[in-house]
Amino acid sequence: MPTVAIVGRPNVGKSAIFNRLAGRNIAIVHDQPGVTRDRISAPCTLTEHPCEVIDTGGIGATLDDGFAGQVTLEAEVAMDTANLILFVVDARDGLTAIDQALAQKLRRAKPEVCLILNKADHAEQENIASDFATLGLGNGIAISAAHGRGFGALCEFIDVSLKPFRDEIAQAEAEVTRAGLKIAIVGKPNAGKSSLINAILHDERAIVSEIAGTTRDALDIPYEFQGELHTLIDTAGLRQRAKMDTSVEVFSAMRTEKSIRRADLCLLVIDLEAGVSTMDRTIARTIKNENKPCLLVLNKWDLFHPGMERTQRLEKVKKLVDTELFFVSYAPIACVSAREGQHISQVFKQVTKIRESAQNTITTGMLNRLLQESFQSKPPGTHKKFNKRVKLLYGTAIVNDRYTAIPVPTYVLFVNDKRLMHEHYEQYLSNRIRDKHNILGVPIVFSIRSRNKTKGGKRGKPQDFPLPEESSE
Repeated sequence: MPTVAIVGRPNVGKSAIFNRLAGRNIAIVHDQPGVTRDRISAPCTLTEHPCEVIDTGGIGATLDDGFAGQVTLEAEVAMDTANLILFVVDARDGLTAIDQALAQKLRRAKPEVCLILNKADHAEQENIASDFATLGLGNGIAISAAHGRGFGALCEFIDVSLKPFRDEIAQAEAEVTRAGLKIAIVGKPNAGKSSLINAILHDERAIVSEIAGTTRDALDIPYEFQGELHTLIDTAGLRQRAKMDTSVEVFSAMRTEKSIRRADLCLLVIDLEAGVSTMDRTIARTIKNENKPCLLVLNKWDLFHPGMERTQRLEKVKKLVDTELFFVSYAPIACVSAREGQHISQVFKQVTKIRESAQNTITTGMLNRLLQESFQSKPPGTHKKFNKRVKLLYGTAIVNDRYTAIPVPTYVLFVNDKRLMHEHYEQYLSNRIRDKHNILGVPIVFSIRSRNKTKGGKRGKPQDFPLPEESSE
């Protein structure tokens, strides 16, 4: 699709405009200048014809965190690749020296440039267009991103400007690849998430820095692999809420948690050099609680006991994972060095294995035989409170693949009373299922249900565990 880049100095409302055009709150909007750092892109939902809008970091101001050069580079890359540039200025602040310097640069740009007078909330501010006419970019379009004013005229201008690209759009739609996975890359700050993204893309798409917390927004980045268009979601590093310094960091954490929920698969990036931390375990539990397929990407493999043989290093890694992340034992591992570009191909090899494995669901007959053997091999204990033990009547696996590309089956167990089911016995059944029918990278989810009451209100007599016959099909 043709692209529209939104550029300007910090705090003029670029992210608010981006969110309006995208139709949802993707970029963090905050009064603090310099919140946006990476390029963020999304399809435009307001224009008549399809296009992609790109939000960039503010150019020209001195940032106090050392990212000014990289932010400027990200914006320049967006300008070089865009088909239309929206140059945003602040109608309330008036013309500034930074605006003039940017306009001088944009006048030499190849794409068409449209001047956007944002924060024109009142009629007198709309008349300020004459002040910006000295920039040599026309009178511009007065809008208010906060209140949605002027976006009809802006979208009409975008449609007219992108008219020459309509034939290319039609051709691209005819050749479009099939939709792939939404893959969230999550982890604590400075674990190497953005470096992994760049290594996969073979491009410096995300800003990489030794400063923890560089990434703030959740970035949706398209990536084509073997004829499928996947979405890589680069997220902000998560740390404990009590240690978050600003509201921007809190918003970033909320976006990351939302990204985990909407992802088909989560890549948990762990810094092997630093070891598995408490926050790594917390994020892993979040992934497990959301019932998401998971791949553990163990980064900085080149710095993990480099003097040992590879076999010994792998044994150490497996022992570390089994000890520290035993509750996500279903997740396979990929040992990589994102910065050095080592073994990056292992990531999508494992993703492919997880996806293929998820298609092999267990049949009802197989599940019930396995459950029967498990109950006979190790009967459940008596519940202390109710002085009874759980009796399993029937089990079935339900797979809903309508909303996710990697289906996670729910194992529904009908019992005499679900209150009698101990958590540790659920874990025992989970281990038995995984031993006999391991679905790589996919969690085992139970739904325990009590059997229905009879019409008279009394519970029916417990029956022996039914073993359904296999279908002849």
